[in-house]
Amino acid sequence: MIFFKIVNRLGGYYSLRQRHNNSKSKFMRKIYSFLNNEFQHETNSYLPFNNKIAGPINFLHGTYGIYISGGSTIGLNCTIYQQVTIGSNMLLDSKGLGSPTIGNNCLIGAGAKIIGNIKIGNNCRIGANAVVVDDLPNNSVCVLGKPLIIEKSDLVNSIYQYSETGWGFYENGVFVLEENTEKLEKLNSIL
Repeated sequence: MIFFKIVNRLGGYYSLRQRHNNSKSKFMRKIYSFLNNEFQHETNSYLPFNNKIAGPINFLHGTYGIYISGGSTIGLNCTIYQQVTIGSNMLLDSKGLGSPTIGNNCLIGAGAKIIGNIKIGNNCRIGANAVVVDDLPNNSVCVLGKPLIIEKSDLVNSIYQYSETGWGFYENGVFVLEENTEKLEKLNSIL
């Protein structure tokens, strides 16, 4: 985690981004780009320098798993939790073609996804795991709906894998080969 430490010592992602974008030296811009690339690799994130960010972002739990599209715009004083995606929609036939614009003082919960050419107003809260594809007016809250629970009488959660010896699944830490020919036919049909 050496690049994580270096970037944090330089003031974090926003500071590194500012240093890169304000540098007159091509050499220093390359150094800042290299540091950012390695930092992103270590934190499994995508934080480019070509987006528009009005001020430092409060990454409450660090930048782990955060994806911010290069075309996005983020306002002042925003808080972003882990595993958030602020992504572009690049499907030419989509009405949401483009990147999100997020207003000032927004809070984006863990695992939230904000996708496409939408506008999130000022002072908005987006709940954990919410998927936002429509505009949000100022001072609004967007949360994930209540989960749908479907009861079944007999569920078997054997996750099949193909190995050198054939199809099987793990049970109590032991790989069990499938012997049922109907199940094997179905599994072999996906190879």
